[in-house]
Amino acid sequence: MNDTTNFDPLEIQRVMKSAPVIPVLVVKDAGKAREQAEALVDGGLKVLEVTLRTDAALEAIKRMNLVPGAIVGAGTVVNARQLEEAQGAGSEFIVSPGLTPALGDAALTSGLPFLPGIANAGDIMLGLDMGLTHFKFFPAMAAGGIPALKALSGPFGQAKFCPTGGITLETAPEWLALPQVLCVGGSWIVPDGASLEEINANARHAAALAG
Repeated sequence: MNDTTNFDPLEIQRVMKSAPVIPVLVVKDAGKAREQAEALVDGGLKVLEVTLRTDAALEAIKRMNLVPGAIVGAGTVVNARQLEEAQGAGSEFIVSPGLTPALGDAALTSGLPFLPGIANAGDIMLGLDMGLTHFKFFPAMAAGGIPALKALSGPFGQAKFCPTGGITLETAPEWLALPQVLCVGGSWIVPDGASLEEINANARHAAALAG
């Protein structure tokens, strides 16, 4: 494993506890990115995950970083090259749908807060072996939902989670009520074609879950 002296495992916890819901964003038009970020932050959601699923993603990260108070990270990071590109665009944290030794080494060496995806006990054990304790439970509903996460939390009590995948505004409170869950990820915050007013309203509803 590479040198990990720059990595602080509690930094990702700080990010996760900054808001109850992390919007999972698929940005198709970077020209709208800053305005969308402003609507989200104004609504109370300052942690923004821009997935690297479109050609506009890296530019969107750069533009969203211009919004005061925004904590902008890259999601769907699956290899070291993408991690380097995301870091170059100014990403403040990294989210991955899974975990490999190569990606884990690259993330730890970068020093960026890192939230790797897990779906089973083996994934968590790999992460723990690398010094990671905070994970994205993905795909949350397809991987067994709340019963599955409760079962996984038994032998891995030190682990904390951000469930993502199939979670809605209506079901989010059930997940957030679990002591091992620090936040949830949600694509419903910015649905395709949503106006800035709709985005802001969705963010306000989601931010209210903190109470």
